Amino acid sequence: MAGFGLTLPKAAASISTHAHTEAPPTSALTDVTRLSALELRVAFASRALSPVEAVGAVLDRIETVGRQLNAFVTVTAEEAIDAARRAERAWWRNEAGPLAGIPFSVKDTIVTKGVRTTMGSRRLADWVPSIDAPSVERCRRAGGALLGKTNTPEFGWKYETTNPLAGTTRNPWNLDLTPGGSSGGAAAVVAAGLGPLALGSDTAGSTRIPAAFCGVIGFKPSYGVIPVAPGSGIETLGHVGVLARAVRDVALMLDVCSGPDPRDRLSLPAGEETFSSAVDRGIDGLRIAWSSDLGYAAINPEVRDAVAAAVRAFDDVAVVEEISPSLEDPFEIVEPLLAAGAAGAHRDDFAAVRDELDPERVPVVERGFRLTAADVGAALAARARFVDSMRELMEPYDLLLTPAAPVTAFEVGKQGPATVDGRVLPGLSWGGLAYAFNLTGQPAASVPCGLVGGLPVGLQIVGPWRDDAAVLRACAAFERARPWAATRPDSIPATSD
Repeated sequence: MAGFGLTLPKAAASISTHAHTEAPPTSALTDVTRLSALELRVAFASRALSPVEAVGAVLDRIETVGRQLNAFVTVTAEEAIDAARRAERAWWRNEAGPLAGIPFSVKDTIVTKGVRTTMGSRRLADWVPSIDAPSVERCRRAGGALLGKTNTPEFGWKYETTNPLAGTTRNPWNLDLTPGGSSGGAAAVVAAGLGPLALGSDTAGSTRIPAAFCGVIGFKPSYGVIPVAPGSGIETLGHVGVLARAVRDVALMLDVCSGPDPRDRLSLPAGEETFSSAVDRGIDGLRIAWSSDLGYAAINPEVRDAVAAAVRAFDDVAVVEEISPSLEDPFEIVEPLLAAGAAGAHRDDFAAVRDELDPERVPVVERGFRLTAADVGAALAARARFVDSMRELMEPYDLLLTPAAPVTAFEVGKQGPATVDGRVLPGLSWGGLAYAFNLTGQPAASVPCGLVGGLPVGLQIVGPWRDDAAVLRACAAFERARPWAATRPDSIPATSD
């Protein structure tokens, strides 16, 4: 394709629209599928690469490498090419939006107008929504090229990405292992170079755990930053998340997707500062707390040691203090809320549809039916107490660091690791370092911080309530100190079948 191998002129780095910060100049267009979203913007602006070329290169890679991963449920090739052509004209007219021509994907639990949205369920195998979720609507309006829908467990219910409709998604680092869940398809796509940006969701760590397993960034914003619609029975546990390979790409996506929407009564107004400009402010002098377990979580020693070594990267610019909290595991809070939400979704049709559901999810629904209103009320009251305890814990600090997940990726076909630090843990309870911050609604991100046994490990960076900018600043500081973009999975076998 024309434009490959060209060095971008320095002038191209000056591109900026809608107050988005400039991308550093790209050194060479040797492999378009390795470029970040902002590097693509620079290439489009300089005419070193066209959006049609970029989208075509990614679609070619989806056709070959993508088959091995089974990360896409639906590929919208024609829509992506049409968006790329519109973006190309917009770049020539100097009217390009912030995502003009940039490929992105959407988790299949997020509704897309005119594009099949299965939720990983056989019951919705052919459902084509008539509306976009606010995040999708904004990405399309910004000129993004929708590549398709990424795989998820049924209704995003677990930490492994498989379902009876679309099958199992595999980790690009090792095809025998899971990319995590429930945004496992989104994380695998970004890690494998099948598009630089992905929308996921995060109800109990579903963006951050796959990001940790796949070696990419997974950002769960504060609840309300990205509007959630249509709503569901899990309400404020469920966040829209962003996955990418570069911090500035996350900030770009947040700038596009954030802001109020009348369909989400709890959505927040946009801040005075863009997320992209916040990235540049650094973290000098911030007070940072570090805990490997928050006082309750089991964690494999090799993962703990890898994350602890990564935390030392902050020592030169911030004050880092290791803390020993005495928090109680919030699994007994989150579990009944998730089960009640699952039962609520099938209150009127469970008997009729039971045989069509994921058999592993059926017990979760049944558990929800056994709960009483008093059980749910008690869980909500306990949630309020946990939120207050976390607020008190973080009050002296600007940021909190923990591992994002207690293990590296495990075998496909399993709901979780067999043991964590020698302990057998029930259900989703091994994800406690992540779901704690769904309960509180705080911003939290997983960033790649090293390899254990050749598999990625994630560092979780947590900010105070509604201080998403602080998390982005810390992610950027860590990215500068410990660059990870060049650390990618080995070549994935291609298929021509």
